[in-house]
Amino acid sequence: MHPALVAILRALVARDELKPGDLLFPGEKGGLLAGSVYRRAWGKAREAVLPAHEFTSPVGKRVYDLRHTCLTTWLNNGIPPAQVAEWAGNSVPVLLSTYARCITGQIAELQQRIEGPQTLPAVAAPSGPAGSCPPARPHRAW
Repeated sequence: MHPALVAILRALVARDELKPGDLLFPGEKGGLLAGSVYRRAWGKAREAVLPAHEFTSPVGKRVYDLRHTCLTTWLNNGIPPAQVAEWAGNSVPVLLSTYARCITGQIAELQQRIEGPQTLPAVAAPSGPAGSCPPARPHRAW
């Protein structure tokens, strides 16, 4: 989880003196918030911060879309899939079956990783006229 978000949430927990099992955002009657409350608040937040063309698009339409955005961002920034899967609470096969097609922008770096260790050392060009062979070495009999 993002360190700044963790700090904000910990401050709210401390301020409200919440104990394990307490709800950070309880519903009107103390229980869970209704999905409609989340959706209404999320819609208002999107409208407040997104340009009109993005607000009317499917970008971040559901709160759950943030999970997809987060996991895709981690994978696209080179976080190993095993680590992303652990943080997300998924197995690697489930993570990759969903997100492998979303990984972009890493081809050049990955090719360099593959080709870099295989780079041959530079060899000085032989001196003499083009196409000529170097002088023969005398044969030594042992």
